[in-house]
Amino acid sequence: MADLKKDFLNPEYTQAFIDSPFVQQMRKVTWNLYQHGWDERNGGNVSYRLTKQEVSQYGDVHEVKRTIPIKFDASALAGQYFLVTGTGRYFKNVKDFPERDTGLVRINQDGQSVDLLWGFSDGGQPTSEFPAHLMTHIQRLKQDPNQRVVMHCHPTNTIAMTFTLPWKEKLFSRILWKMQAESIVVFPEGVGVLPYMTPGTNEIGQATAEKMGQYRIVLWPLHGIFGAGDSIDETYGLIETVEKAATIYTAIQAQGGKFVNEITDENLEQLAERFDLTPNPEFIHGGSLIEEKELVH
Repeated sequence: MADLKKDFLNPEYTQAFIDSPFVQQMRKVTWNLYQHGWDERNGGNVSYRLTKQEVSQYGDVHEVKRTIPIKFDASALAGQYFLVTGTGRYFKNVKDFPERDTGLVRINQDGQSVDLLWGFSDGGQPTSEFPAHLMTHIQRLKQDPNQRVVMHCHPTNTIAMTFTLPWKEKLFSRILWKMQAESIVVFPEGVGVLPYMTPGTNEIGQATAEKMGQYRIVLWPLHGIFGAGDSIDETYGLIETVEKAATIYTAIQAQGGKFVNEITDENLEQLAERFDLTPNPEFIHGGSLIEEKELVH
């Protein structure tokens, strides 16, 4: 009778978390990433920070199912909630099995473990990159209090560029800016580039977080990309824009690689002025794509 009275007085409390907009967004974005070919097999991972207010209205997230240790001190995020993809899970399956392949966790006060409140119904755990995600969330929250999402994936043409170009942030940023007018508008700070590092380690997570102090996109050469943003759409769109620019560059190389025309530095400045942006001052001026040797070297 008490439960019936609670449900009557608080009908919203009976809503299932699987029907929440947060799970629906996760289902949609993981499917889109898979359809693009950026998250083959179990490659890639997403974490989505939620507030207590957003979570509390659902009736099936108030009991701790189990506690999962994490190999990182996340005490800076104690009490925070994250909807996160699972380790070893195929993105092509998330839309059909979100309660199995994703989980809602809350960071414990000691920062050494998380409480599982929903999901991972077959005994799963958060992605092996979860410590790297948490490090990035901590860093990005210092820059942007609205930081919500971290996304890791394997965009084909962006990765290909890391095989054929020196791993220089100015070089990558300028090439990506010059491939389309949208690039400097979407990521005026440019992109960060790490040296090659072993994925799934705290070392690559720490290095990524350091770069995230300046950039929202960090390239993991020969592997993939890490992106951060205020929403699922913003983060996905950020990565999508980088990959579109990389795709244009790849098509140009397939056509012979010789630039006859380009978006000039003056054009970049005009775009920044038009959209009231402050592009990275270290990257805004440099060599011409038409004069390829000067740009690359």
